[in-house]
Amino acid sequence: MSVQRRPTLTQLASDLATGKVTARQLAEVSLARIADPHGEGARAFIYHDSARVMHDADVQDKARREGKAASPYAGIPFAIKDLFDVEGQVTTAGSKFLATSAPAKMDSVAVANMRAAGFVALGRTNMTEFAYSGVGLNPHYGTPKSAYGRHEGRIPGGSSSGSAVAVADGMCGVALGTDTGGSCRIPAAFNSIVGFKPSAQRVSKQGVYPLSGSFDSIGPLGNSVACCTIADRILRGATPEEPTAKPGRLRIGVLRDYVLEGLDADVARDFAAVLSRLAAAGHSIVDVRFPALADMPSLLANGGIVAAEAWAHHEPIIAHHEAEYDPRVVSRIRFGARLSAEDVSRLKVVRSEMVAKFAHLAAGYDAIVCPTVAMIPPRIADLAAEDDYRRLNGLALRNTYVFNFLDACAISLPMNATDAPPTGLMLALPNGFDEDLLGTAQATEGAISG
Repeated sequence: MSVQRRPTLTQLASDLATGKVTARQLAEVSLARIADPHGEGARAFIYHDSARVMHDADVQDKARREGKAASPYAGIPFAIKDLFDVEGQVTTAGSKFLATSAPAKMDSVAVANMRAAGFVALGRTNMTEFAYSGVGLNPHYGTPKSAYGRHEGRIPGGSSSGSAVAVADGMCGVALGTDTGGSCRIPAAFNSIVGFKPSAQRVSKQGVYPLSGSFDSIGPLGNSVACCTIADRILRGATPEEPTAKPGRLRIGVLRDYVLEGLDADVARDFAAVLSRLAAAGHSIVDVRFPALADMPSLLANGGIVAAEAWAHHEPIIAHHEAEYDPRVVSRIRFGARLSAEDVSRLKVVRSEMVAKFAHLAAGYDAIVCPTVAMIPPRIADLAAEDDYRRLNGLALRNTYVFNFLDACAISLPMNATDAPPTGLMLALPNGFDEDLLGTAQATEGAISG
């Protein structure tokens, strides 16, 4: 059997439908890649149960033989970020001390919806502890290396590090992630895959370990925009359908304030090339200004709303388990203690005003675009010093966090050439315009990859 290294969900569904491949064979390939001693499976996955995976794959094959496949995608393996409850498994959120917690009594809604469509759960993927970093380091379970420059040991991006590496290395066709400040889009950009951050209310967060109730969202990582669109529909309980690209001439707004500062050479070159390709394909490229973004650094002082909400959740836990946290994670969470209730209230008012301004700005555009991250993934060794860690983590999160603050939906597509340093193109629209954004993203993907 020959299985493409990084197949799309559409390709896999076709192969299953024609009998070219079975769910058991797909599971065997996935498990072999996870177990490969020369690969990143041991760091990409915190937990997997091979026997359970094979059993579930056989169940899906039997259902398909009997004409009872739950969806065209039944039998395709998927990975689950270690924030999601899975019945009978412990949700550790990338930590060590939660490993002794009681197993979940039921699946999170997102996992339940994937299973209902017949997807086969491979296991739990590694992540930044408690999802609180954009670089993807984890001192407890190891740090999976980016698919790029693997011999150099580059960061995978966070916090959905294991999910991104699992997709990029062909361990699965799609993986679940969460995105509070960029945690789907950053690792997608650093591994040349697609990562989607939906509107925060779009997918149920029931059964998902929280970081910030005001900012958390649940999204997929996959090998194409269509993969993420299909997974998004399943995650929110809708009927999965093959997506289509938005037709006609797109009107693309290029965000010029704040997000283009300090781009490294690879990112700047690829971004300029993508805009040229879109223009050559007949799409309208228009510069847009949003000077209010100059205030973002002050709005992020002491971690802003996210840190305040993270501190409210973690304060009683830290009182008993601080020594067991990743020191870098707990130190960042502690910044939230510096924000008073009045500070947070003020920040929420400013946020509401900026969300409204963004909705007005984006009106009439099919997407607002900028680079996903201002840099290519640095080497893990480059983050050894604390000052470098804080600087690079801040830079990794800078552009993506803008759209979390603006309560938007956003998606990252690869914009680098094959084998070139990974760079991401981010497209965004105001909250609730997810379907429009996904259609635009698919059209954009076709224009820049052709």
